[in-house]
Amino acid sequence: MLKRLATVSLAALAAVTLASQSNAETRITYKSAKAASSYYQMGVEIAEALKTGTNGDMIVTLEESQGSVQNVMEVRARGGDYVFTAPPALASAAAAEKGPFEGKGSPKFADIRALFPIPSLTMHFVLTKDSGVNDFAGLEGKTLLLGKGSFGATEGENYLQLFGLKDKVTEANVELSNAVPAMKNGQIDGFVTAGSWPAPNVVEAAASTGVTILSLSDDQIAQTKRTKTVIPAGTYAGQDKDITTTSLPVVAFATTAMDDDTAYTLTKTFWDQKATMSETSPWWKGVDKDLMGTITGKIHPGALRYYQEAGFDLTYAQK
Repeated sequence: MLKRLATVSLAALAAVTLASQSNAETRITYKSAKAASSYYQMGVEIAEALKTGTNGDMIVTLEESQGSVQNVMEVRARGGDYVFTAPPALASAAAAEKGPFEGKGSPKFADIRALFPIPSLTMHFVLTKDSGVNDFAGLEGKTLLLGKGSFGATEGENYLQLFGLKDKVTEANVELSNAVPAMKNGQIDGFVTAGSWPAPNVVEAAASTGVTILSLSDDQIAQTKRTKTVIPAGTYAGQDKDITTTSLPVVAFATTAMDDDTAYTLTKTFWDQKATMSETSPWWKGVDKDLMGTITGKIHPGALRYYQEAGFDLTYAQK
């Protein structure tokens, strides 16, 4: 009888131990971008950083996405384990039922809260050295690859319009993935791309053909109504000066359905691991305290606790 009780007690203890281990593990679903994109790779790096930084207590599952609008839309059917990336302006548009969310509103959109910034979509106007182009005025008469359907293509076309170059530049009918070969064979004078810096296709172009990356003046930046961004000298081969350009901020979001402790741990671990991530992927070097100003909506209460403990300067609107 005593042996049987001991066996039962051991079994009960094992069950409790397993339950405790299971409860200690937090699972997060992270949805960002297409699998072939740099933003999906960032998701991979965040997942690894969170696992390492929490000793395996936080496990992140990545999901491929077709874009930020889809990420925001899925808030309607997701729970407290959902983390997604989007520009802050898009999250605000969802709450206001404007733009792509017109007629598709949901009370859950008002529950979206920011966690932390990730590398911004940064505009690059990349020209061959042989083109002799050093500023936007020099683009007149040149052949430029804008690509199709991407943020960079839409933004690039808008800039040409704003700067009076729309009908003075020939737009190449070439896929953006073929930009570097097209530059090498003289098919184009340059290309426009948007992504985190250093952008892989710009790194390749700078190393293989020699390029000039255009800077925007303060007046031009004001015309675009985008965020001013400085790419430090030395980011790309042959770049001996800072590049002043524009960017679209991107932020990792959750909703108020996520409990405060999870949001706190997730946010704290991200910032604790950022320096390590920067050693292997330089695009994380562009994420610092200054990017917190690009968060235009409210920050999740759990993340807010971390930022207040760490001494971050936050606006009233973010709290």
